[in-house]
Amino acid sequence: MSLSFPLVTLASYLAGEFENREQAIAEPAWYVNLRLWLRPVPDLWSDSLTLFAEQASTLKLDQPYRPRLLRLRQAPELVVEHYMFKELQAFIGSGRQPEKLKALTLEQIEFLPGCTLKVQQHNQQFQALPQPGETCCFQYQGSTYQVSLGFEVNEAELSTYDRGIDSATGKAIWGAILGPYRFKKLQHYYW
Repeated sequence: MSLSFPLVTLASYLAGEFENREQAIAEPAWYVNLRLWLRPVPDLWSDSLTLFAEQASTLKLDQPYRPRLLRLRQAPELVVEHYMFKELQAFIGSGRQPEKLKALTLEQIEFLPGCTLKVQQHNQQFQALPQPGETCCFQYQGSTYQVSLGFEVNEAELSTYDRGIDSATGKAIWGAILGPYRFKKLQHYYW
C-alpha cells in the first residue's frame, strides 16, 4: 500500500533520539532533563508506520519508562493511535536496545481507546491533538490512569504536551503542566 507524503514526512520528523537539555538547564525547577526515543518498528502493519516510544531521565538512562507504540496512519485524515504492551517488561529498554522489537507481534499489544490524536499540518510543522470529547485512559498494575496527550513536531524539534490527569479533579498532576517539553533531535532513525 502506498503511504501519503504527509504521513511519511511526519514519521521522518518523529523517528529519532531527542533530549530537552537546553530547557532543563534554563528551568531546572520545572523540567527534568529527559532522553526520548522514537524507534521505527517496521512491518507491523502494511497500511501505516509505527514508532516505539520510551523516555528516561538522562541521570538514569538505564531506568526508562512510558514504553508505548504510536501508529501513524491515514484514516482518512492523518491520525496517531496509541497502543500499550500486554507484557510491558518484555519491551522496557527497547529505546536503547531496538533488537528487542524484532519479535514484536500484533498479539502483544492492545489499542488504547480514546488515545487517538488527530494531526494537522501547517507548512513544515505537524500538530497532534486529542479528538474532542475523548478521554485517554489505560490500566497499569491494577490501577486506571488518565492522560492528556499531544505534540508538535518539525524537522529539528519536538514539543510534547503529555500530562497525567487526576480523574477526580480533572487537573494535571505530572508532565507538561507549565508548558510543553521541548526536545531537540540528537539522532535520526530510519526504517
